[in-house]
Amino acid sequence: QVQLVESGGGSVQAGGSLRLSCAVTKYKTSRYCMGWFRQAPGKEREGVTTLDVDAGESYADSVKGRFTISHDNVKSILYLQMNSLKPEDTAMYYCATADISNWLCWQRRGSDFSTWGQGTQVTVSS
Repeated sequence: QVQLVESGGGSVQAGGSLRLSCAVTKYKTSRYCMGWFRQAPGKEREGVTTLDVDAGESYADSVKGRFTISHDNVKSILYLQMNSLKPEDTAMYYCATADISNWLCWQRRGSDFSTWGQGTQVTVSS
């Protein structure tokens, strides 16, 4: 059973940066998809960015050029580097994994992901 544990959330002023981490344990496979999702109060869950370990990453238009997803394969940690943060980035952020094709991975649909972390709150003040 895969286990995901996020960390790194917090409060920051607009224009600042945060780095989220997601430790992925008990999961070894030849290919899988990892991603970051977020949900703000009263809003639908949004697929922020996903990474197919073989084929690369995809980003929501709202974060392109500001957020970067990466994966340390040795430590089994997924990162989300968030720069130039805006108040509209305020949300609970979740990491997730799935054993799906790269095409599905790049669609960033939460319904395709089977395993989720507990979430970490990011708050950006203006």
